[in-house]
Amino acid sequence: MEPFDEEKRAKVLAVDDSKENLELIQALLSVAGYEVITASNGEEALIKVEEESPDIILLDAMMPKMNGFEVCALLKRKEETRLIPVILVTPVDESEYKVRGFEAGVDDFLHRPINCVEFLARVRSLVRVKRLNDELVNVENTMLALATAIEAKDPYTEGHIKRVASYALSLGKEMGLALWQLHVLRKAAFLHDVGKIGVSETVLLKPGPLTKEEFDQLKTHTVVGEKICRPLQQDRLIAEVIRHHHERYDGKGYPDGLAGEDIPIAARIMAIADAYDALTSDRPYRGRLSQEEALQILREGAGKQFDPKLALAFVSIVETGQLG
Repeated sequence: MEPFDEEKRAKVLAVDDSKENLELIQALLSVAGYEVITASNGEEALIKVEEESPDIILLDAMMPKMNGFEVCALLKRKEETRLIPVILVTPVDESEYKVRGFEAGVDDFLHRPINCVEFLARVRSLVRVKRLNDELVNVENTMLALATAIEAKDPYTEGHIKRVASYALSLGKEMGLALWQLHVLRKAAFLHDVGKIGVSETVLLKPGPLTKEEFDQLKTHTVVGEKICRPLQQDRLIAEVIRHHHERYDGKGYPDGLAGEDIPIAARIMAIADAYDALTSDRPYRGRLSQEEALQILREGAGKQFDPKLALAFVSIVETGQLG
């Protein structure tokens, strides 16, 4: 059963403490055109993952020292390995294994005795998923490089996106956001101003107040940024943060005039982090404000420009020295 052309170079890591099981898996995958790497225990598997960067991992559920559940949980916690698909091979098809597997982050399951046709179909399917994820990560990295390049053009915003990401994550953690939400928030923070590529430098660097026409041009960066970032992983969530980070809690923001909790929470967090960094940084039209002056503006804007609960939480984080 031949895989598609783009899968012929796919690298599979098979992990099992049984030599006979490994030989069977290796024979099936090799005939199908995959490159197969093997490991006989969980500790060896983690080393092989770092050395070989496999496209997919087959894990035996029950191994001594470190079982498949533990190996999978470790891999899914690391940024560099969490997108590698993991198939857990269990001795029987029981819900207990599936519950533990899902909690560990397993992507799919097989149980013994292995059905050869089903086995190869599942591997082929998850290799496709890995290839798509790799393509999306490449797009994402390109977008991040573009955002950094845009920032470098403006001496007044150097380091802005990194600081905004740090501030947003501090507030997101304080508000109890889930890990996946924090990942989205971090990526959105790095990309929130990417739409400024469509705004004239004359407008971006103007030392005085903007005219209505100039401000209208500046406001387009939220919509342009959303369009640019649509190809990214979790694109809807990242794109909606980029689109809505200039909405106001009172409904007087842009581009859609959303109000209150109709504004996504990540966008409400971003608005506060973005504003605080803008206030405490030099800009063409004014010098930086002190920390206390900036915090007072956030307090005064609570319930108007900013979500009051989030704004006051951020003020507390800064005042207690917990800001990242």
